[in-house]
Amino acid sequence: MPLVRSLSVTSLNGLSLWEEENLPVDDLLLFEISWEVTNKVGGIYTVIQTKAKITADEWGENYVLIGPYYEHHVKTQVEVFEPNNLAIKKTMDFLRYQGFRVCFGRWLIEGNPYVLLFDIGSAAWNLDRWKGEFWDACNIGIPHYDGEASDAVIFGSLTALFLKELVDQLPDKPNIIAHFHEWQAGIGLILSRIRKYPIATIFTTHATLLGRYLCAGNTDFYNQLDKFDVDKEAGERQIYHRYCMERASAHCAHVFTTVSAITAVEVENMIKKKPDVVTPNGLNIKKFSAMHEFQNLHALYKSRIQEFIRGHFYGHLDFNLEKTLFFFTAGRYEFTNKGADLLIEALSRLNFLLRVQKCDVTVVVFFIMPAKTHNFNVETLKGQAVRKQLWDTAHLIKEKFGKRLYEALLKGETPDMTKFLDRDDLTIMKRAIYATQRQTLPPVTTHNMLDDSKDPILSTIRRIGLFNNRADRVKIVFHPEFLSSTSPLLPMDYEEFVRGCHLGVFPSYYEPWGYTPAECTVMGIPSVTTNLSGFGCFMQEHVADPTAYGIYIVDRRFRSLEESCNQLTQFLFGFCKQSRRQRIIQRNRTERLSELLDWRYLTRYYKHARHLVLCKAFPEKFQMEPVAPPLRKHGLDIRVKSFSDDHLLRPPLPNIKWCTIITLHLIQKEQAQF
Repeated sequence: MPLVRSLSVTSLNGLSLWEEENLPVDDLLLFEISWEVTNKVGGIYTVIQTKAKITADEWGENYVLIGPYYEHHVKTQVEVFEPNNLAIKKTMDFLRYQGFRVCFGRWLIEGNPYVLLFDIGSAAWNLDRWKGEFWDACNIGIPHYDGEASDAVIFGSLTALFLKELVDQLPDKPNIIAHFHEWQAGIGLILSRIRKYPIATIFTTHATLLGRYLCAGNTDFYNQLDKFDVDKEAGERQIYHRYCMERASAHCAHVFTTVSAITAVEVENMIKKKPDVVTPNGLNIKKFSAMHEFQNLHALYKSRIQEFIRGHFYGHLDFNLEKTLFFFTAGRYEFTNKGADLLIEALSRLNFLLRVQKCDVTVVVFFIMPAKTHNFNVETLKGQAVRKQLWDTAHLIKEKFGKRLYEALLKGETPDMTKFLDRDDLTIMKRAIYATQRQTLPPVTTHNMLDDSKDPILSTIRRIGLFNNRADRVKIVFHPEFLSSTSPLLPMDYEEFVRGCHLGVFPSYYEPWGYTPAECTVMGIPSVTTNLSGFGCFMQEHVADPTAYGIYIVDRRFRSLEESCNQLTQFLFGFCKQSRRQRIIQRNRTERLSELLDWRYLTRYYKHARHLVLCKAFPEKFQMEPVAPPLRKHGLDIRVKSFSDDHLLRPPLPNIKWCTIITLHLIQKEQAQF
């Protein structure tokens, strides 16, 4: 087995990064295990799905994703067939002989990776036995009332059983890397390590269980991070068994990784282990052939949002849609963690500033956060019906007017415009005008909420009084459902909606990574994030002046809540004062930062983790040797100082593929525009 050699690159924060040679993938098998393989629950699904192509391109037939079997997902997302790999097929046959349902095929996403899915229900009869074996192995008991943890025991036990049988089936014993994501998959890792299977294991935590609970409970999390009694806190929240599973997974793994620098600090205090590698999350970047194409998409989808606004605000449409900005926030409905409390307070202050300064700009803010609802709001549906009726009326009169004008011109007559509309036409138009009369204000929410009086967003809106009054320059639309192109209300997919907006606002208090602002960036839409999100920290580290490139970073770590709110308000107010030309320039700059978030670059952190785990698990076969000294020993600065857009993201030396820290500077002419 050849040695694994790596190039050591020292970053400015002292961490060592590696630019490695290719692994001998023909002699390796890589399994990536997650509860969200083909099963969309949260952000980990996006990580797995978007990274699949670049990983499958590198590993080919030797890369398999392992997840739970859900029939409704398999029917629409998986092409089922038997594996070509004889060892995997024999292992699956063994599991089937034991009475377990196992499915193999290709996941129908970009890259078409292999997937192996375990049916949890087919193995549920083993739950008590496997709970006992897990207790005997590591003294972690699973309470009967926690169905999710029980499913994790079944899934982990099946994973461990599969890996053991696979190792026994392989004649030449090639090295296996098993990469586990989050505590739901961690039991398979714990059992594999305790039973001493010859497998190299990686565990990635995307957020800590306890951290999420503590932040949602309005604690001063980051200032008290090293003072929490983690066992006591987990016990009080009745998640001690889950916490133990997460902590044991991190400590049992050969290599432990997390997704951002801010989460690395968190896990060191919550899980009591420092991560070996930080593996930032990326996206598959679709580059356009011309710079103006994504600007054209923005104009196209903005016009579709404007159509929704015409219906939603009918009767109160006394503001200019061409001078209306669309802001939005989206994500799980975690009112405090996602910063919805801070955003609504900042919107109240922004509304006051716009009114006092008599700005002609109107801001419509969308909250896209799924919550429990009864159905669509009748008033909202009526608004879209009224809009359509007005459109049909205008189209009918336009056709009649055009026909009469055409006939007059054919006769060589000078058109008499006063005769082109008869009394019936005027009656139809008057009826249409009366149909737009409205006795109520435009609704704040598009749906009837299940518990309207206790909903955090609606309660806060009532407190600050943002009810979409005519005088308000900030309007709010709460859409408590995921966006869909099949919706009768706002028929747009999420990506289309994002492209049509002007600014994404995500002032999160707890955000281990933050895919929503990252998605905005790759689509050329400026966004607001915080220095408590992994994405915000990543941009602060890699970009010299993030604000100039449309990444507004609110300081929520070293400022009080009041100061953070004022800073967010100023960011929003400053954006409102920009001219249309300035916003176009900023969108161009924002889109260029997408290179930083491309998996083609960020996957090297995962490659380093795999190199590292092979060296730790099989030290007699693999070594990691630096082949070049750090750049700073040659007096070179890793930072790329670029003074024109032509040199944006250009590496300092031709033999260095990519550097981890890139600073982007504006030319003086562009700075003057801001």
